[in-house]
Amino acid sequence: MSMADEVVLLDFWPSPFGMRVRIALAEKGINYEYKEEDLKNKSPLLLQMNPVHKKIPVLIHKGKPISESLIVVQYIDEVWHDRTPLLPSDPYQRAQARFWADFVDKKMYDLGRKILWTSKGEENEVAKKEFIETLKVLEEQLGDRTYFGGDNLGFMDVALVPFYTWFEAYETFGGLNLESECPKFIAWAKRCLQKESVAKSLPDQHKIHEIVVEMRKKSGIE
Repeated sequence: MSMADEVVLLDFWPSPFGMRVRIALAEKGINYEYKEEDLKNKSPLLLQMNPVHKKIPVLIHKGKPISESLIVVQYIDEVWHDRTPLLPSDPYQRAQARFWADFVDKKMYDLGRKILWTSKGEENEVAKKEFIETLKVLEEQLGDRTYFGGDNLGFMDVALVPFYTWFEAYETFGGLNLESECPKFIAWAKRCLQKESVAKSLPDQHKIHEIVVEMRKKSGIE
């Protein structure tokens, strides 16, 4: 049985959560089988492998499922620990990396969703303001380092950079100019994209923008 048979990823290409797992697998140089899911018509395999949340991404390794993207990335890091570590070895540093990845989970997705899917009212304005504030907090946390992981791409970089693919959509529909508001953040994202593992795992921003336009039309926002 080849490695590709052993590792299967159930995913949906625009998902920033799925992108995390793709980057981690690419960083570790792991061959795997990619299975695209139709989230409106979920496969029996997805429902069988993630019966609790019924969500992507799900990593199937040797027939056993692991779900929730940050948990999957940690699992990949632990199983293939001999290649390109994503989490630092120091327990305090590990805790910090997990704290900030959790911060991203609690903030980025929800705020982005509010920018894209709420009408132009007060909720939208509040979300935009909070989104910029969140990016500024992250810029501060990055400091003068190349990556959140220091000199190398780390757990927090993997957790955060997928959201960059949604920035064109956030800018268009939120009327934001993120490069002028958060230049350090954008510079960091572009550094990440110079890495092959990141570049090949993330879709183009225009493609995400197109799917958002389509989804907004369908939900009657346009």
